[in-house]
Amino acid sequence: MNRSNLLGMTLLAQENLTQSSMEELLTRFPGARRTLFQLHHIGGCSSCGFALTETLSQICQRNGGLDPESVLNEIQAGHEQDEKLLISPADLRSSLTDATLKLLDIRTREEFEAVAIPGTEFMTQEIMQAAMNWPKETEIILIDHSGSRVLDAAAYFAGHGFTAVKGLKGGIDAYAATADTTLPRYTVEAS
Repeated sequence: MNRSNLLGMTLLAQENLTQSSMEELLTRFPGARRTLFQLHHIGGCSSCGFALTETLSQICQRNGGLDPESVLNEIQAGHEQDEKLLISPADLRSSLTDATLKLLDIRTREEFEAVAIPGTEFMTQEIMQAAMNWPKETEIILIDHSGSRVLDAAAYFAGHGFTAVKGLKGGIDAYAATADTTLPRYTVEAS
């Protein structure tokens, strides 16, 4: 396939993504809401929110006629940055022998008490306050259930100067499924 055909397919795929629902985009790019809010004040509060059924093109149109392709490029760039803040379950498993590694679990206490990766600390207010006094190069791995909340938590730590903070990609669920199958898996019921 020549370069022109490849570029045409990329543009077609991008055009299709701008017509995807926000639910589909958020599944593919979990940090899209954060990127949209940070760059365009879209999706962070009730006055600038969006429905999951809306397309990116519709949202861009009603927010000052933003160019959907440019906004999609921003979402993709944000996603690439997000990926740098994640560690795979396999990589975490191989790092567990590092005594300086700090594992912090941001799930509910009930979830943490049901199953946890050995050596993990439950994130309490006291732990959070103590962490702010750790050396900024401390390697910190944040853990949630499915990986959906760790990017915000990692961004919070990075915003406070931490240079080696990562979130567990796929959360403890992916870790239990792929890296340590002795850990029980569970589902969280919607409230």
